[in-house]
Amino acid sequence: MKTLKKVILPDLGEGIESATISEVSVSKGQTINKDNIILVLESDKASMEIPSEVSGTIKSIDIKKGQEVKTGDLLITIETADTTNEASKEKQPPEAKPEAKPEAKPEAKPEAKPAVQSPQNTPQEQQERSGDGVYASPGVRRLARELNINLSTLSGSGSKGRITKNDLHAYIKAQMYSKNLPNIYSQQETDFSQWGDINVKKLTKIKTITGKRLSSAWQTIPHVTQFVEADVTELESVRKKQKDKHIKDGIKITMMPYLMKAAVNVLKTHPVFNSSIQNDGLNIVFKKYYNIGVAVDTKDGLVVPVIKNVDKKDIVQLSKELMDISERARNKQLLIDELKGGTFTISNLGGIGGSFFTPIINPPEVAILGVSRTKIENNGKLTLPLSLSYDHRVIDGAAGAAFVVLLSNVLSNAKKLK
Repeated sequence: MKTLKKVILPDLGEGIESATISEVSVSKGQTINKDNIILVLESDKASMEIPSEVSGTIKSIDIKKGQEVKTGDLLITIETADTTNEASKEKQPPEAKPEAKPEAKPEAKPEAKPAVQSPQNTPQEQQERSGDGVYASPGVRRLARELNINLSTLSGSGSKGRITKNDLHAYIKAQMYSKNLPNIYSQQETDFSQWGDINVKKLTKIKTITGKRLSSAWQTIPHVTQFVEADVTELESVRKKQKDKHIKDGIKITMMPYLMKAAVNVLKTHPVFNSSIQNDGLNIVFKKYYNIGVAVDTKDGLVVPVIKNVDKKDIVQLSKELMDISERARNKQLLIDELKGGTFTISNLGGIGGSFFTPIINPPEVAILGVSRTKIENNGKLTLPLSLSYDHRVIDGAAGAAFVVLLSNVLSNAKKLK
């Protein structure tokens, strides 16, 4: 018996609304095995190879190279063989009696299930479930109809992109909030050319997406930023020794891995900074893992890849990973999973200059650390300006002050950072 497996584009991750088909690796009629690469996607943030989940024959290719696709779009249809049924058919001919019994039992079970389901699924619900490509329970669909929400416009937070009731509630809250906010771009367009020559350039997709996310974060999250200067004289001495030790291996030891280790040290003491607010606004999720997002400036805009399990890696391991992931970020070679799962973000502008700034929180995180350039004080000590922004809905000023003070102390004691 042949079955058809439809390959649907999965959720691409936070901030990525669509991707472009950069390569179709199979052709119609081709036989493939499980885990064979069937196509390659590319967005402004990352590229990703899509493997096949099954073995079979390519029945149809529903996309083409260069096409833009979104979550839920049909990509490829694969025809697979039901080997279980084929094996049972081969065994049936020699025995006459067993043939009748297996057929009698399966007929009874399928008839029972539709009888239970049919009262719940009206013809309209059946049509919505099979036709819109949205993953949602009947209860969520009924609520969406009552609230007049088009489910195809939402991104689900549940398993495999499933839309939940919390997603509907969050959508309603966002809509109510946005109606009360002035749209700074809704005013009449100004003709700047009346005062002189101008040059108009289109924003890159990544800057457009990032701009929307940052604008939303700034408008919906009550930001508080606290500042501190850490004495990193001893730490810089340790870093230089490590740098000289590993330079022959091509490993670049910067201040960033020390900052990541210090941040994790403080996050363990103040776990609320490593949390997220659930969509209902009533619960806080405390995470027992430490994944640090690192802001990387590329020619197309800001990208924030995530270094996983920082607490389980040493300075050299983190340095290697930072070199690799930063290079791939600039070349748009990041994988989707490398942009997900962050619990705390560090934005380091030390290589550019400046003193303090106000970093914007990267939702669903509740805090972000800004790092500026070190400076030499009159007494000869080397200090590092730090700026911590946090979500005032879950973190009060006292906790914020305690965080930056402890972070400063940890950075001043280089022996704790290994």
